[in-house]
Amino acid sequence: MSDFDEILDVDPALAAAVLEIEGHVAAEGWDRPARLYALVDTAQLVRREPALASAMGLDAASAQGSLTPVEQDQLAPDQPLEVVLESIVWPEDVAGCAAVVERLVLPPDADAHIPEDQAAAEEFAREHPDRQEVRIVAGATRAGATYCALRLRSHDDDQSVVGGGDLVPALLQLLRATLEEPGAGHERENEE
Repeated sequence: MSDFDEILDVDPALAAAVLEIEGHVAAEGWDRPARLYALVDTAQLVRREPALASAMGLDAASAQGSLTPVEQDQLAPDQPLEVVLESIVWPEDVAGCAAVVERLVLPPDADAHIPEDQAAAEEFAREHPDRQEVRIVAGATRAGATYCALRLRSHDDDQSVVGGGDLVPALLQLLRATLEEPGAGHERENEE
């Protein structure tokens, strides 16, 4: 698949919502906790919650074919986002979801040297001279679309944000699982 084909496969409403979230959290700076967003169909939001939509500057014209991010309550700081996502199931009126998380990324040649122990691995990553801090905004929809936006702390400007449909597959898989019908995830777990 060429880069052009991948661009055509991206859901523009999801990409716009993920990039909107990325711009919002980027304005607040780094060293922030993980965040979780419901993505709702903007047209439905305008119909069901006209006062809220008006306060957000949304109207019927802006609503067509777009998703509106709705930030959820702050996540528990003592649980990793990946663990929290395993316990979430969104209601039917949520068209998708997105998560924001900051992580340390190591070069591929460091993989063989990462300790097995979780605490030791975290210390290894923090102390590695070639580590990169990255902010990941990943989103998924019930229709199966995915999109990610990545920003490196060392290249902290809007022009350096990298986007794509499958940049963080493991996180995207967790997000998609939160959108499955109750029970579907359990069947998947039992199949493995």
